[in-house]
Amino acid sequence: MACRTGCRTQNHATWGDCLRASNIQMNAGDAASGKAMSNAKWNGELNAYANARAQGIQPAGTRMGQIIEAEKASETLGRAYDAGNMPAAKTIDKATANVMKEVGV
Repeated sequence: MACRTGCRTQNHATWGDCLRASNIQMNAGDAASGKAMSNAKWNGELNAYANARAQGIQPAGTRMGQIIEAEKASETLGRAYDAGNMPAAKTIDKATANVMKEVGV
């Protein structure tokens, strides 16, 4: 027998018959799915991250949402946000900013 290892019946005359009987479907995977980020978006996010870092802001990552959250947190705090030493940017509001000032964070 020439079946594949994962063949349930192990009774096909050739490996090719076994493969055809398995109904394996081949495709290009994610290559054509549009999940990949365009160069313009990629460069835009990197530029936004570089601009934030130039202002002393340290976002939690390089994704645009993280950068925007860090910029908003910086505005609320009145100083540069640092994801490494501060609460999550999306949780920072005026009350949180006041508490952080009181405790020296």
